Amino acid sequence: MGVVFDLNDAKAYEQWLKSPGNRFFVDFEHRLLLDLLQPMPGKTVLDIGCGTGAGLKLLMEAGLRATGLDPSPCMLDMAAKNLGKRADLHRGVAEDLPFDDNSFNYASLITTLEFVENPQKALEEACRVAKDRIFIGVLNRYAARGIQLRIKGIYTRMIFNRARFFSIWELQQMIHSLLGDVPSTWRTAGHLPAVSGRFVNKFERLSLVQRCPFGMFIGMAVTLLPRFTTQPMTLRYSAKRPTGEATGSLCANRENNNGSLSV
Repeated sequence: MGVVFDLNDAKAYEQWLKSPGNRFFVDFEHRLLLDLLQPMPGKTVLDIGCGTGAGLKLLMEAGLRATGLDPSPCMLDMAAKNLGKRADLHRGVAEDLPFDDNSFNYASLITTLEFVENPQKALEEACRVAKDRIFIGVLNRYAARGIQLRIKGIYTRMIFNRARFFSIWELQQMIHSLLGDVPSTWRTAGHLPAVSGRFVNKFERLSLVQRCPFGMFIGMAVTLLPRFTTQPMTLRYSAKRPTGEATGSLCANRENNNGSLSV
């Protein structure tokens, strides 16, 4: 099993989300989620690693019927407190989802792969239970702020100390190994050291900036294509023997190969 947050971790994460500076950054993450996933109101979504419910709240506000899953009972308790009875919450791990194939239109993993034991298996499960698209949001291995977080974690206890950071190319490789050549698109956010301000807001919204592979947060949407398994089948049939008249004509023709052709 991967990292399961305890009560102190859950409280620290909730405080991090509510910090004004971090809230500005999280808003960019959520904007990427909606822009890339392009969810249709009324559809269903599973938020894998839902935490305290910030992503679930966003998805429900977008008109989706949301289900959340997390391995931490402390995180789920906070999510239930934040969302009330609006969301369906389940305890479980990303590598073994307790849902049938194609149970949801969409699935999302927002800063979830960083803390699971087997990221490849978690992606495989997300693709199994979703039938339209999945959204993957991860912390960037090659972002300056990501490196800063890892260095800070050497001297300070943080929830990101146990996180595994990813790159765009790693995500693409995992998706390709699972699904082959399927449509996908990515964007990034969190490029500047400043976390708020009018200039930062405009800068982060630029399409060219979001296509830079070194932003702190990577968002990737993958379109799931139907996959079919074929099984060879043996067909049994009895060949009809030619009639005597036709056989006789054929023999007569063969006998007259050295002479004139009989009609």
